[in-house]
Amino acid sequence: MAGIIESSDLEAISIGSTVLGTGGGGDPYIGKLMARQALGSKQIQMLDPMEVPETAFIVPVAAFGAPVILLEKLFNGSEAETVFDMMERHFGQEVYATMPVEAGGLNCLIPFTVAAQKKIPVVDADGMGRAFPQLQMVTFTLFNIPASPITQADEKGNKAIYNTIDNTWGEVLLGSTVIPMGGSCVIGCYPMIGKQLKQAAVQGVISKAKLIGESLINAKEQKLSPLHTLLNTVDGRLIFQGKVADISIRTEGRWNKGECRIEGLNDFRGQKMRLDFQNEFLVASIDDKVIVCVPDLITMLDIDSLEPITVETIQYGYRVSVIAMPCDEKWRTVSGLELAGPKAFGYDYDYIQMEHV
Repeated sequence: MAGIIESSDLEAISIGSTVLGTGGGGDPYIGKLMARQALGSKQIQMLDPMEVPETAFIVPVAAFGAPVILLEKLFNGSEAETVFDMMERHFGQEVYATMPVEAGGLNCLIPFTVAAQKKIPVVDADGMGRAFPQLQMVTFTLFNIPASPITQADEKGNKAIYNTIDNTWGEVLLGSTVIPMGGSCVIGCYPMIGKQLKQAAVQGVISKAKLIGESLINAKEQKLSPLHTLLNTVDGRLIFQGKVADISIRTEGRWNKGECRIEGLNDFRGQKMRLDFQNEFLVASIDDKVIVCVPDLITMLDIDSLEPITVETIQYGYRVSVIAMPCDEKWRTVSGLELAGPKAFGYDYDYIQMEHV
């Protein structure tokens, strides 16, 4: 959807993108502060992907690393502009527009930072329609768009550029260098032209995030049911409510891995849920029966405020609602499931659409 984005829109986009981020995608508060500082009183043009010129040069941008690290090691604000400058020098042309790689809280907002700095538009699209933990897990890969060249910068001033034999190797090499960088960096990746964008991207992600955020804000102001409003907005369903009884989380490389166990409340009293995660929620099971799994979306929210909760901020005793939302249809293809279905994460069962469970 085409339109204008102002600083006042960032709160709604932050909330909505964190709902879509399935527990991952980075801390939304940090992303919102960075975008607000860069945007100030400026306006950013948001482009409908179908209106982007066929030969326009598009570069997505993202934070890369372990989300829990970003709670303590902040960016200095110049990293995104640095990776764009590197990309422009490499190709010898200016970037026409940017876009998110994923719909996570931080990573949906970083493009607004560089868009304000470079005075370029943001495209209303991304490569996932949600968040995934690995660089190659994007719809761009399904359409044979290379991640390379990948430009990388950290807050200290370290910079690198990678040309890899495939997108999985981009994940491997970036993963090996981000650790000595302190666990996080910013990257420019999947450079493409408008024609490729129209075929490969998940369209309408930013406007969807904004709509989700606005619907929750308005529901609270009008004293309506935020949960009912949210489920109608995202075509989702409530799959559990309960109290967090146990949380096991460990940082392996750049990933937050572990599981969360929830004891049922309200209509779910007497039942137990387990959520497996790797930066993002991957599998939801009730009493050891899988009810939702990747690539469908699983999101945890505070039971009262309906504020989305990211994996790294879950605490014992939280009272939560867990909802499920259908993924983009590109992920339900044979190649999509091979790239980001349950077996891609080591589970030995086939994907079942959430609507059929």
